[in-house]
Amino acid sequence: MCTPSKSWLLSGVLRSKVAIDASVRIMRAFVEMRHFIADNAHMFEQIRSIDHRLDSLEHSTDERFERVFDYMGAHEAPNQKVFFEGQVYDAFEFLVSLVQRAKREIVLIDGYMDTGTLNILAKKQSGVSVTVWTHPKTSLTARDVATFNVQYPALEVRHTASFHDRFLILDGNEGYLVGASLKDAGKKSFAVAKLEDSAIVDSIVATLGK
Repeated sequence: MCTPSKSWLLSGVLRSKVAIDASVRIMRAFVEMRHFIADNAHMFEQIRSIDHRLDSLEHSTDERFERVFDYMGAHEAPNQKVFFEGQVYDAFEFLVSLVQRAKREIVLIDGYMDTGTLNILAKKQSGVSVTVWTHPKTSLTARDVATFNVQYPALEVRHTASFHDRFLILDGNEGYLVGASLKDAGKKSFAVAKLEDSAIVDSIVATLGK
């Protein structure tokens, strides 16, 4: 509780020169702040405008990316594609995009395979099984397969000498004729064509099962 004597002392402090000087400084600071805000009102308005435009741009960019991803998800790979000599990366990128379409299994018929082929198959989705049919004298070794399966299971290698062309079959129903071994894609001109007739894909799968 503030006694009369304490009130008198507090009144004296508030009326002292130090208190008055402090009050004057505070008032001057507020006045300068008001002047600063008034003098720079246009700048603050520009900052608010820029911030608003950045928010709008971010929202617009997100929408555009969503439309691109929706388009990519809704559209299938082209039915035919030709790569010319030297387009190694383009061919690699396209073959990877096909491999990534598989949801359950990939069957590859390619008589000449090496670790370069595995580099493409490694881009598959997790959990997708891979069966490759290749020539008995393939350069792919059992150690290559074991090393692959440590990180990207499951790959199984079978042998056949019955096929000349290369075929890529996804989920048992989507097939592609590939004009070059995957390991050599882009080194020479070649084409990739989708097998439109599902009966052809079925006949290839049936032949492998014999």
